[in-house]
Amino acid sequence: MQATRLTLICHARTVSQKLARFPTNEAVEESAVASDSLAARFGLPRRLICGPELRTRQTAQWFGDDAQVDEALRDCDWGRWQGQAIKDLQRNEPEALQAWLEDPAAAPHGGESVAQLGERVAAWLATLQTTPGHVVAVTHPFIIRAALMQVMQGQAFHSIDVEPLAVVELSFFGRWRLRLPGIDLEGIRT
Repeated sequence: MQATRLTLICHARTVSQKLARFPTNEAVEESAVASDSLAARFGLPRRLICGPELRTRQTAQWFGDDAQVDEALRDCDWGRWQGQAIKDLQRNEPEALQAWLEDPAAAPHGGESVAQLGERVAAWLATLQTTPGHVVAVTHPFIIRAALMQVMQGQAFHSIDVEPLAVVELSFFGRWRLRLPGIDLEGIRT
């Protein structure tokens, strides 16, 4: 049995993230990134995939020009909360926001619930179990959270923070395992 290695990369920071808003299909903030060094981080062979949104496609470009869009990696459907600031929801819809934070099946925004998102991600992970090799996926914080929850099989969804450009590695060899890679100090020494 060959192993599947999955590297999940969170897209780069957006204005919505900085302003604590639910996302729109926005671009990443301007950033001078040495994409050659990022692309070299994940050697070949590897399969590069990303969500369909602009921010994931732009971030994936930093890791190679061969990214394929995978609809299963699309962000959560935020319904009418898309573009809304968290502080506005705390003021205007506190009960709805609290219900969403406490009940994974709740979708007061009219979009996708955390439970539905988890089911979508679980189905996607299941397809990868039969695909040996290294998959590098650029996606969203909520997709990464859902993948971690599937692997950890826990209920701490809202307790996991995924920072922009965070990297999470999962490997499958009979069961999914979480790996948090460290920094290669050899690469940054002067």
